[in-house]
Amino acid sequence: MKKRNSLPSWIWTRPDSFCACGFGTGAAAFAPGTFGTLAGLPFYWAMQMLSLPVYLAIVVLMFIVGVWICDRTAKALQVHDHPGIVWDEIVGFLVTMILAPSGWIWWLVGFLLFRLFDIVKPWPIKWLDQRVGGGFGIMIDDVLAGVFAAGCLQWLNYSNWIHIN
Repeated sequence: MKKRNSLPSWIWTRPDSFCACGFGTGAAAFAPGTFGTLAGLPFYWAMQMLSLPVYLAIVVLMFIVGVWICDRTAKALQVHDHPGIVWDEIVGFLVTMILAPSGWIWWLVGFLLFRLFDIVKPWPIKWLDQRVGGGFGIMIDDVLAGVFAAGCLQWLNYSNWIHIN
């Protein structure tokens, strides 16, 4: 019997699909989206000190690449948004962390907020997830979840709800 999130072995030999599946994190037996989001942490670590224009340019480039690789992988898997496709979680997390305050607590809060919005999918995230197809559809709901999470992260920062001494 095939597991719900099982991925075929060819995933590991195709660079586009390997990336779309979060460098293997999408093969997690449970919570592949959470493991995929974890794959975003090294990207954020490497990008956090970049200027805002450079950071945004990289995120936009990763989004564009994501539309292509997620679309190709979904077509090859013959499943629109297979749970193993997690490049969208990586990019969504990076959106969450735009202009995030420094410190590990903000990484954790950003991670948790992004996962919350990605899982709960409040309107219009759920609407996009259900109605927009292809690679763009796979990517856009997570980007919007990242925008929602980024807004909450900024609100928490500016309202001083989280104090770090």
